[in-house]
Amino acid sequence: MKKAIFRKFVWIILLALLASNLVFCLMMGGRNLRQTEEDLLDRLYMIDYALDYTGDVEQEIQEICSIEGNENIRVTVLTADGEVLADNGVPDDEQEQMENHLGREEVQQALKEGRGFAQRYSSTIHQQMLYAAVQTEEGYILRLAVPYEGLFTYLRILIPAALTGIAVAMAASFFMAERLARSITTPLNEIAAELRKVDKGEPEIFMKHYRYDELNVIIDAVNQMSAEIGGYVKKLELERIIRQEFFSNASHELKTPITSIKGYTELLESGLVTKPDVQKDFLGRIETEADRMTNLINDILMISKLETKDVQVEMTKFQIYPLIEDVLSSITPMANDYGIKVVTECKPLTVKANVQQIQELLSNLLVNGIKYNKPDGIVRLTVTADQEDMILVVSDTGVGIPKEAQRRVFERFYRVDKGRSKKMGGTGLGLSIVKHIVSYYGGSIKLESQVDVGTTFTVRLPVIAE
Repeated sequence: MKKAIFRKFVWIILLALLASNLVFCLMMGGRNLRQTEEDLLDRLYMIDYALDYTGDVEQEIQEICSIEGNENIRVTVLTADGEVLADNGVPDDEQEQMENHLGREEVQQALKEGRGFAQRYSSTIHQQMLYAAVQTEEGYILRLAVPYEGLFTYLRILIPAALTGIAVAMAASFFMAERLARSITTPLNEIAAELRKVDKGEPEIFMKHYRYDELNVIIDAVNQMSAEIGGYVKKLELERIIRQEFFSNASHELKTPITSIKGYTELLESGLVTKPDVQKDFLGRIETEADRMTNLINDILMISKLETKDVQVEMTKFQIYPLIEDVLSSITPMANDYGIKVVTECKPLTVKANVQQIQELLSNLLVNGIKYNKPDGIVRLTVTADQEDMILVVSDTGVGIPKEAQRRVFERFYRVDKGRSKKMGGTGLGLSIVKHIVSYYGGSIKLESQVDVGTTFTVRLPVIAE
């Protein structure tokens, strides 16, 4: 690229110099032609003034041309019919043989306009000539001719100067072309070197700006793309870490009930446990651990579906209150066991959503309020609407959540009180599922809690049906 820029720059300079010199020569040639024509006219008028057309015109012309400075001019006197009366450029004995000059360009123009000019090669004196002719008051045509090479006269003078100028300009252009090529290729090489960092595992790159706006447009686009790639890579890395932690926690959570089930089963198979009441207790514990493992697997599957948003989810229109009644009927036995009163206040709303997801959201929030409440406590569910949003508020009079733990309660398998959570049979995924459902619908969830006072979850979901 550098060589290509260098060659093109030099060629442009060379062509510009040649074109400028050619234009200059043409302009000078045209100016010289006009000046020479004016000089010839002045001379013709002077000769016309000096000539006595009734006398020996031939002799008079010879005398005029013998004056210093007039040695190279050729004067011709013609009748109005084009016959040659006198011509100092032709010997006397040949003048009678000269052809009629009426058809000559300068003569025709002089007859029409009073003056005329022409350039051509003279076969008489074998030289390129410039002709000027005027019509005199006496009716004669007076013509003057001088050797005239036109542009070639100046070329002999200008060519050496032009070549010198071209040589100097070319030397300067070599220097300037080198600098120009370097100023363009250096940034490109630096950009290429920066981009190669991607191959070395450095997704985030940053390029400086240069004095060329065209390059800066590319640099801004690359910088923006680099920042986006860097952010995406960090996101992927974070997701990888979260998934790794999730699978690790899931494996640990599943391992506990499996180990318990295996232990009780081995004891029953060994024959060491013979008492029916103990056997029944062991079977009950196996059933409890199996339920716990089933709940955990169901919760994991629910989170996986919510994270994979491209999975087809059936959306239907339904009344929210009947769904709340179904949820309440399923959690009432637990509420009675814990001595908790559940109070609901719901406006008649029609929503468009997935029934199972909304049911899961309500169930997790209400169960959470029941499990972490105080004896004789209250869990209150309020459902209202605001334009396109359904607003769910679940509050309890429970133990509350410490401030330092509030930002982590939506993390998978996070438990504020691990001992109490496991004792109550929780999977540690309930609030994480709630957050994923809210995120799936593009909604929001707000947590307000105070230790020993209670907790309130406010959920806004844009699911109101039209």
